[in-house]
Amino acid sequence: MGAARLVKKDINLIKNYIEDEIRVVRERDPAIHNKWEVFLYSSFWAVLMYRIAHRFYLKKHYFTARLISQIARNQTGIEIHPGAEIGKGFFIDHGSGVVVGETTVIGNNVTLYQGVTLGGTGKEKGKRHPTLKDNVMVSVGAKVLGSFTIGENTKIGAGSVVLNEIPANCTVVGVPGKIVKRGDAEMPRKTMDQVHLPDPIQDDINTLKHADTEITNQLLSLKDTVKELKREIEKGKIKDSSNEDI
Repeated sequence: MGAARLVKKDINLIKNYIEDEIRVVRERDPAIHNKWEVFLYSSFWAVLMYRIAHRFYLKKHYFTARLISQIARNQTGIEIHPGAEIGKGFFIDHGSGVVVGETTVIGNNVTLYQGVTLGGTGKEKGKRHPTLKDNVMVSVGAKVLGSFTIGENTKIGAGSVVLNEIPANCTVVGVPGKIVKRGDAEMPRKTMDQVHLPDPIQDDINTLKHADTEITNQLLSLKDTVKELKREIEKGKIKDSSNEDI
């Protein structure tokens, strides 16, 4: 009877996961047309196999847990360590090349895109991977490396490398990642825009271009002034004292 209850509990957990994943995918991916397409998503199978592997990991069946996770990696291109702690509403869009380390902690309604790494720096022991709070979005190719926390509702731009803790309600871009926007308003879970983010590098370039334009204009103005003085000297209106003894 005990074994039957455990099997029934596991089946119910898988059923709940499938229902939740269908809802999440339909909510966040405009490319989906019906719920059956969810079963074609590599992230669906990667996260399902992670949920199973994680249960073995918690029971200290480490080899079995890693075996399942490696099968998932080979089949989907997504590597989620069974020791990671992942909340509800987790979604990986496309997914190829995603790596989630062993001590990673992920809250609810978090979205990752392809090529994202939630890893360590190779220096820490114990908790060595990041913690992502609720409603975080990590865009294509971004790397979050180290045992620190990314606050709620934070958006990390494509290709960013984040090496330090980020507070809630921020937008981070660049290498290394810099906070370019802070806000008190919650980032809507349906806002999956990876493109329209602030660009601090372009901002710096624009600032330099503006300064260059100002300097050029000042030099041109100075050149015109010198020409005017020269004409005045040639006309005798101004005495040329450049050859006089000082």
